[in-house]
Amino acid sequence: MDAWWQEVWQTLQAEFADIGDARQLTQITVRLLIAAVLGGILGFERESKGKAAGVRTHMLVALGAALFVLVPHMSGSQADAMSRVLQGVIAGIGFLGAGTILKGKEDEEGQHVKGLTTAAGLWMTAAIGVAAGLGRESTAVLSTLLALAVFSVMPRIVSLFEKNR
Repeated sequence: MDAWWQEVWQTLQAEFADIGDARQLTQITVRLLIAAVLGGILGFERESKGKAAGVRTHMLVALGAALFVLVPHMSGSQADAMSRVLQGVIAGIGFLGAGTILKGKEDEEGQHVKGLTTAAGLWMTAAIGVAAGLGRESTAVLSTLLALAVFSVMPRIVSLFEKNR
């Protein structure tokens, strides 16, 4: 029984060898958590306004984007490989965002399109996840604050201008 357990333990160590030590485990955990939390913040704001993509969607987009760049980055991928990974993330989020855009019937003002801000928000959330995954946590936090300002402050400014017309 003891030899069997040692063999299992060695197999587990070999399978989970991508995390070298406690420092690397902490780094990975912090980057993924930051991505998820920042995505959740943007998702909470969208969900509180009754929008289609809420907390879970934004958290998963940020977390997925972070993971897509974190793994090759931690593996020592070169800049050209990371460029291709980023292109894939951007294109993938484009498809996800396209699914949130709905073209409605024409009204007095022309075509009615819904979901553009949601799609742009998902795109921004992916970018924030990429920043967190690459270890640019300060950039990710600052970008989240700016996105929150766009979501929260800009509608008030636009309504003030429309009121003055």
